[in-house]
Amino acid sequence: MPPAVEAPAQYAFKPTPYSSHSLLLRQLPTTGQNRRVLDVGCASGYLTDLLAARGFHVTAVDLHSAAPAGAAAFFTADLDQGLPPLSGPFDFIVCADVLEHLRDPLRLLLDMRALLAPGGAILLSLPNSGHWYFRANVLAGRFPQDDRGLFDRTHLHFFTWTGWTALLDRAGLRIEAVACSADPYGEALPRWKASLAVRALERLSYEAARLWKRLFAYQFIVRAVRA
Repeated sequence: MPPAVEAPAQYAFKPTPYSSHSLLLRQLPTTGQNRRVLDVGCASGYLTDLLAARGFHVTAVDLHSAAPAGAAAFFTADLDQGLPPLSGPFDFIVCADVLEHLRDPLRLLLDMRALLAPGGAILLSLPNSGHWYFRANVLAGRFPQDDRGLFDRTHLHFFTWTGWTALLDRAGLRIEAVACSADPYGEALPRWKASLAVRALERLSYEAARLWKRLFAYQFIVRAVRA
């Protein structure tokens, strides 16, 4: 198995309105005013670069060796060993699609909590293993090993909403807000990605998740603060 935090090439920015990345970015101010952001597990730097363009001062951390263009500082680290020594505090810490890949996600959460500025927030995107598609596969006796998605072969943890909230509670974090991403029909049907039908399906999925997040949320986008 490759190192848990090294983002494979297939992990890319998802620009659709109801994707985890779009919903996560909505949790941040539209103007950075040089506030400090830590992008944990930055992959190719797609969020780092967007936040730098908004005027945030972004520090990025990942296992790969290439620094994102927008990073004011970049550190190479195996996140299974926690964060490297960093000069905090940070107004916002972004951790998108990372915790499920780690052997000990609690260790990373505690490290991030320690680096939060007073009034700061941690922004997380977390897969939902209680999603109807996940449940249907398990009920049918299947457990696929996919390149990405809910059955990503590099996932080490498969938490439902209850599991994620328990983990955050153990880390001394309180959930301040939560949003739910839609099923990525455009990714599953790339030929029709821009079609009205696919956009309608994603909107319907998003609205269903707002009503019943435990069953229909594809990912949880969480804003957490110190408890």
